[in-house]
Amino acid sequence: MASHPLLSQLESADPLRSMGADQLEQLASEIRDVLCNLLATRTAHFASNLGVVELCLALHSVFDFKSDRLIWDTGHQIYPHKLITGRYKNFKSIRERGGLMGYPNPSESEYDLFMTGHAGCSVSTALGLKSGDDLLGGRSKKSIAVIGDGAFPSGIVFEAMNNAGELNKDLIVVLNDNKMSICPRVGALANYLDRLRTNPFYTGLKHEVTKMLTKVPVFGDSTERFLAQVKEGVKAGFVGGMLFEEFGFKYIGPIDGHDIRLLKKYLEMVKDLEGPTLLHVVTEKGRGYKPAEDDPVYFHTPPAFEDEDGSPKILSIGEKPAFTNYARDAILSQMRKNERVTVMTAAMCQGNKLEPVRDEFPERFFDVGICESHAVAFAAGQAKVGLRPIVAIYSTFMQRSYDQIFQEVALQNLPVVLMMDRAGLTGPDGPTHHGLFDIGYTRVFPNIVMMAPADSTEVEPMLEFALQHSGPTSIRYPKTSALAFDRPKQPIELGKSEIIRQGRDGTILAIGAMLQQALSAADQLAAEGIDVQVVNARFIKPLDIELLEKVFKESRFVVSVEEGALAGGFGSAVLEAACERGWDTRILRTIGIPDRFVEHGERNELLASLGMDAPGIAATCRKLLERYPEVVGV
Repeated sequence: MASHPLLSQLESADPLRSMGADQLEQLASEIRDVLCNLLATRTAHFASNLGVVELCLALHSVFDFKSDRLIWDTGHQIYPHKLITGRYKNFKSIRERGGLMGYPNPSESEYDLFMTGHAGCSVSTALGLKSGDDLLGGRSKKSIAVIGDGAFPSGIVFEAMNNAGELNKDLIVVLNDNKMSICPRVGALANYLDRLRTNPFYTGLKHEVTKMLTKVPVFGDSTERFLAQVKEGVKAGFVGGMLFEEFGFKYIGPIDGHDIRLLKKYLEMVKDLEGPTLLHVVTEKGRGYKPAEDDPVYFHTPPAFEDEDGSPKILSIGEKPAFTNYARDAILSQMRKNERVTVMTAAMCQGNKLEPVRDEFPERFFDVGICESHAVAFAAGQAKVGLRPIVAIYSTFMQRSYDQIFQEVALQNLPVVLMMDRAGLTGPDGPTHHGLFDIGYTRVFPNIVMMAPADSTEVEPMLEFALQHSGPTSIRYPKTSALAFDRPKQPIELGKSEIIRQGRDGTILAIGAMLQQALSAADQLAAEGIDVQVVNARFIKPLDIELLEKVFKESRFVVSVEEGALAGGFGSAVLEAACERGWDTRILRTIGIPDRFVEHGERNELLASLGMDAPGIAATCRKLLERYPEVVGV
């Protein structure tokens, strides 16, 4: 505590409004020290938070966000905000089960309004907040959306800006431009922002803005020298800011996002402007820690490390390769075999570990930015002309393309492969990132075939099967190490499962990586004299009806296990099949995620808390065996 004399005293952000620039700069230094110390204990979002320290402090020193409204987009840059809003003492618990969330969380603080884990929604929600406040008599409340340049190309942003220009509300959008999302940003809008960066300091300078700026007190080095550049600013204005002004926004910037004095000056100015305003702030991802400045992609969410004289020393070596690695290798292998195979992702090249794919096949690799709906529709277009596109996106983000999966892919019966990474519990990232709903939201569509590899050996065969299939497919895999079970290899056949272990007393139906827990549960039960059959289901849709009929006829109990929501999930599909065919469903129990949002924590902790680990599965089997000591029959 002693090393953070200012930060440790903050119970709220109120004192910031009376702090001078020197104190705020000291506070910035303390915040960066806390962030570096945090990475000595666990992985966490790092470079993005280092980049917004001054912006966060300036915002809280100008506005009162107990009354005013603030949305961070995306929420992984929330750490400085948490530190200055009364959560310093608990900060070491961030991303631990039962501790602070790594994203905004309204249950933690009145300063957090939404859990913002998906990009692009801030302008819409901030406009809704402002519209609601105005209707309820709170016109004095300010509404601010801080949105990164990586999130800015999301289609919903332009939908919101179009509406904001029509409503003409006093909305402030702070565009945090660090030339990055997780990876370097892509697209025409990124090029446009790059051009704005190179324009004179103050583009889009209109008379009303210039007049108001001169009334704002100077908080340090004079900025008035830039007003002498009005002539050049006007010339640049034919390019700079015009896109935003056509939407009805006053465009101001770009300005230095690490100069607290300058930030305060411009925030004070835009605070009193009428109508929607966009303040373009230029920041540096990883600011204040040289390795993170040099490699912001790696340091977006690095493994735990200690700093040794400015050099990071990694404390934890990763476990066995994750499913993501095997998925990447499978994609590479298929692209080498078939020149019609393409791959696309939505600003997650690094997250999906696709850099080698991008580097080897740049003409067949497409990073579309944080535009998941476009990615899927784009893939549908490629499939229509004879290509075999693979869309590699996290399960939780694939939800954003729901309508396109329906309309452009399933309805057209096009051979698009959806590779859903992070399907299941994503651990410390928490409820915004758990990939729990993809089975339910995909299974409902006709034509789609759904698979889940149980181990590393099934990833490439499933992808090869998908690329040879005539219709749409999805392959889901979790954020965990991919083991390799020792067993004779069986080919991937449509709708066919695999018996891993024979048993006479009951059956566990496991889908995907939950096979490991199912086998461990069977080992525990075997030690008690209970002989359990274990099935690697492989396919969620279509089900292996032939095997299921045999299982229901011959087993004293049947337990399905899935790392996904029970509602509409794999177990539901088994139950539907049993009901339709008149099998006795009394012997069936489904294990998975209950109908609630799951907190953050380590994956194994969460599995245990939900009764989804080996002891939990074994306990469910015991209870069923006690209830049905004999084969119930059909």
